[in-house]
Amino acid sequence: MELPTTPSFRLDGKRALVAGASSGIGLACAVALAEAGAEVTLAARSTDKLAELEAALVAKGLAARSLALDVADVAATEAAVAAEGPFDVLVNSAGLAIHSPAVDTTEPDFDAVSDLNIKGAYFLTRAVARGMIAAGTPGSLINISSQMAHVGGIDRAVYAATKHAVEGFTKAMAIEWGPRNIRVNTICPTFILTPLTRPTFDDPVRRAWVEDKIKLPRVGQVEDIMGAAVFLASEASALITGSALMVDGGWTAD
Repeated sequence: MELPTTPSFRLDGKRALVAGASSGIGLACAVALAEAGAEVTLAARSTDKLAELEAALVAKGLAARSLALDVADVAATEAAVAAEGPFDVLVNSAGLAIHSPAVDTTEPDFDAVSDLNIKGAYFLTRAVARGMIAAGTPGSLINISSQMAHVGGIDRAVYAATKHAVEGFTKAMAIEWGPRNIRVNTICPTFILTPLTRPTFDDPVRRAWVEDKIKLPRVGQVEDIMGAAVFLASEASALITGSALMVDGGWTAD
């Protein structure tokens, strides 16, 4: 009997760009991809934090380099990606959340969240895809979305709107670039305990809401996203595109 061979989760020889790599989910994804064998370009606005992460990865014998990048600056992002690429993998974890009741949303807050979460994400994904297309190589483009791309949430009308939009352009890009073997997917985490979400977890009412919605008996940690990122970046997910990988502890199950 000839047995099937499990596709590799390894990323040896691959070049990965991780935006928003200076903290939280982005940092964890950068570590995961590097540990899987990728050469990782760490991108964020906070270059001091990037330098610290780069040094820690290199000290472990992993391949990493830093790149100052503001995803909200479309022209600068496109120029940087063109100069540094082509890449085989993108993980975009750059994002912004400004929460308020919908009746209190200000136009500047709306614009700030939209400019990064939708516009920035769209053009970063396109920039990396352009490099793949020019090089004639396959690739995996991953945007860190949210469970809020599939449900609503308290004080999160703008944030949820932007993440719903990410799911929309992910599906459209997946259709367009599928014939080139370029896959486009999202990872949709629940509330992950990071410095960004600390105010929510410090609010007893909000924490009770989160813990009631998550079906598993704990909240999320950044480690919960690391395997998902490696999976979608690797050949183990070779037939997956236009999809949202829910890492939500069962939040969206009902």
